[in-house]
Amino acid sequence: MRDFAKLALDTCLSEGASYADIRIIFSRREDLVLRNGVLGHVNESETLGFGIRAIVRDSWGFAASGELNNEEIKKTAALACETARASSTLMSEPVRMADEPVYDTVWTTPYIIDPFKVSIEEKLGYLSQIDTTLRKDPKIKVAESTMRFWNEHQWLATTEGTFIDQNLMRSAAGYSATAVENGEMQRRSYPSSHGGLAMTMGYELVRGSDLLENVERIRDEAVALLSAPPLPSGKRDMILDTAQLALQIHESCGHASELDRVLGSEANYAGRSFLTLEKLGELKYGSGIVNLVIDGTIPGGLATVGFDDDGVRASRNYLVKNGLFVGYMTNRELAHVAREERSRGCNRADGYENLPMIRQNNLSLLPHKGSFEELLADSPGAIYMVNNKSWSIDQLRVNFQFGCEAAYEVTKSGKLGKMYKNPNYQGLTTEFWNSCDFICGPEEWVLLGVTNCGKGQPGQGAEMSHGCAPSRFRSVTVGIGN
Repeated sequence: MRDFAKLALDTCLSEGASYADIRIIFSRREDLVLRNGVLGHVNESETLGFGIRAIVRDSWGFAASGELNNEEIKKTAALACETARASSTLMSEPVRMADEPVYDTVWTTPYIIDPFKVSIEEKLGYLSQIDTTLRKDPKIKVAESTMRFWNEHQWLATTEGTFIDQNLMRSAAGYSATAVENGEMQRRSYPSSHGGLAMTMGYELVRGSDLLENVERIRDEAVALLSAPPLPSGKRDMILDTAQLALQIHESCGHASELDRVLGSEANYAGRSFLTLEKLGELKYGSGIVNLVIDGTIPGGLATVGFDDDGVRASRNYLVKNGLFVGYMTNRELAHVAREERSRGCNRADGYENLPMIRQNNLSLLPHKGSFEELLADSPGAIYMVNNKSWSIDQLRVNFQFGCEAAYEVTKSGKLGKMYKNPNYQGLTTEFWNSCDFICGPEEWVLLGVTNCGKGQPGQGAEMSHGCAPSRFRSVTVGIGN
């Protein structure tokens, strides 16, 4: 791979590039779906290709190919440089790359069991146990259980001298139960509705999980929702479980802090952001106990890597500190706009064929103090919202509305009481986070993965994780969802 990389970079330099890099990627994927006892699909795929970026006349060019040979390398490198020269005629501002040390290293996701070496029979046998238990109640009309594994071996080389050999492994598993009766349909999923249990691990993720232990509970809750009343509308104190809070962080904090979105280059897909540059270091994003940390190093995080696609070493940085907004998701090109000397390592591409862009890194709400039992005891009359069902947020990431799978009223004695179906809540981002007055402690904190984040045109997928503990928000508008 070094020889291919050297040829690409030498070609770019001979074409007038002041900087160039090449990413060579071999990827493997395996997806399994079992639905109502029938194999929905088994999808196994492999891809190999490369993408080349070049800066010529202070502008970017990019080209990619799925054929890895010397002639294709030279042809693609020349095309990337040609594209950069064409782009320079419309350049509004020259590309400025933040400094980063030169690396020559290898990094691999820590894992124990290679999921691609575990038999399909074992995997389907596990999913079948879930499926059988879910369908023991005849009101469960759709039982779906899934596993997903993906491995990406990357080689990144730059004209600065960096050469990084990086091997990433991710695994995911989860399930859902849909109950139907008299025209009513309700769904419960576990452990989350967006990717299930997903981490940078091997098959030990499945073998060491609590997926089997929760199947009966999830089935029974789906059935119970059929006869549950809708949640009355009004202003209520609200507690979010970790699965829903993770998506709240993702939509109202993660996407809002992507610097390219702030600057407008993401305006055509899911909008821009209210977090304009003058708010950096000035905006009270949340209450004093709200601390949000960007962390590409956290064990198990779906965006945990050794280096991003700019060749920036993973690091840990505050986005919100003691309620104050203090930093963006950045790459090497835009770090200076955020008044930073180095990138925060948030540049990633979906595969070899796409241009890297700023993507959410792992973003977590730090724990504070108190157990879940203490939170409930302190919150009589509050509404506890469980797992995401729907979401909507405006083009600036300010107004939002989320629907959840279920809600429970906290009793006077601090227990989970009456169940409600189709609950939702709505609010304004900074008003909502400033109403946060209780975040449980480290013993309640969990890391949850998002496997299907979309961004860009052409669209790109990405994965990341959000850690959090159950938290309370005061006087939130809640009500009936669809």
